[in-house]
Amino acid sequence: MNRRHLLMSAGAAVPLSWMGSRAAGAATPGSPLKIGFIYPGPVADVGWTYQHDLGRKMVEKEFGARVQTTYVEKVPEGPEADRVIRQLVTDGCQMVFTTSFGFMDPTIRVAADFPEVAFEHCSGYKQAKNVGIYQTRFYEGAYLLGVIAGKMTKTNTLGYVAPFPIPEVIRNLSAFVLGARSVNPKIGAKVVWISSWYDPGRERDAAQALFDQGADVLYQNTDSPAVVQLAQAKGLYAFGQDSDMTRFGPRAHLSGNTLNWGVYYVHKVREKLAGQWKAEDTKWGMKEGIVQVVAPNAEVPREVAALFEQKKAEILAGRFHPFSGPLKDAAGTLRVPAGKTLPEDELWKMTWYAEGVLGKQP
Repeated sequence: MNRRHLLMSAGAAVPLSWMGSRAAGAATPGSPLKIGFIYPGPVADVGWTYQHDLGRKMVEKEFGARVQTTYVEKVPEGPEADRVIRQLVTDGCQMVFTTSFGFMDPTIRVAADFPEVAFEHCSGYKQAKNVGIYQTRFYEGAYLLGVIAGKMTKTNTLGYVAPFPIPEVIRNLSAFVLGARSVNPKIGAKVVWISSWYDPGRERDAAQALFDQGADVLYQNTDSPAVVQLAQAKGLYAFGQDSDMTRFGPRAHLSGNTLNWGVYYVHKVREKLAGQWKAEDTKWGMKEGIVQVVAPNAEVPREVAALFEQKKAEILAGRFHPFSGPLKDAAGTLRVPAGKTLPEDELWKMTWYAEGVLGKQP
């Protein structure tokens, strides 16, 4: 059974029976806004879930006694998620954030029974009158990491530790490879799929397999620091994901793609407190401060770091998009002509590899 935590703004725990006999999702005048979060992995001290929980804490710090938050960690992406989401509402939450792609259908199903509750689902595409969706332009940071990788590799082979073949992951993988090939067209990237967001053992095994296949710079779309730790031990390079993983491989960790979910959570909670919340499709990136790329470490030559900063400035200013044409897929088919950019609807439903990604999807 997953542990459930109910935290007040001052950090004191209160019992889950906070609802008493009141109707699910109903607010008592003058009482704090009760907000629930469900996480796919453990909070731990690094990774996807950890960053979401930092965002939850940012909400508490920003609004103090006006809010009361709870979270459930390690929730399986399936029928169990329905039960957990429903229980959060039954226990009094008037706003619920569900933080993984696999929570999409459970969120939609439960939301239909509680129209007075505001739901926010992360990284999905299904909406309802009381279900907003939010994603990040993580691909912006992935492209920048690719620029560094393309300059740092000696084998022209990159590696990617991937969880599931969903648009979010394929988009990040492709952006990483596009960034690398923008400075080194000889590059190819091999992928190992592990069917898990968080599994340190499998992440390490995948990284070892990629190193054995000749990759000397790895990136990951998974949550633990296992990939960075192995790269450090082997004298090779890697990029962290979600959190800054520098401490797990001071030399190996060239840079990383991190997320500051708090800026979004504070924004939406403020809307809810003001009675102005509405279900929206939100996609924020570096410009809004939700995607933050770790500065290149000392292993990265000065001229490469300068190129990284130049491309970062172009993305922030809106002068460059990572999926700008001409852009081919892995089969050599032209997907985006010169002078054009991959349309937004195609970008967020992306199911094809960009040129340079090796192998087939599972």
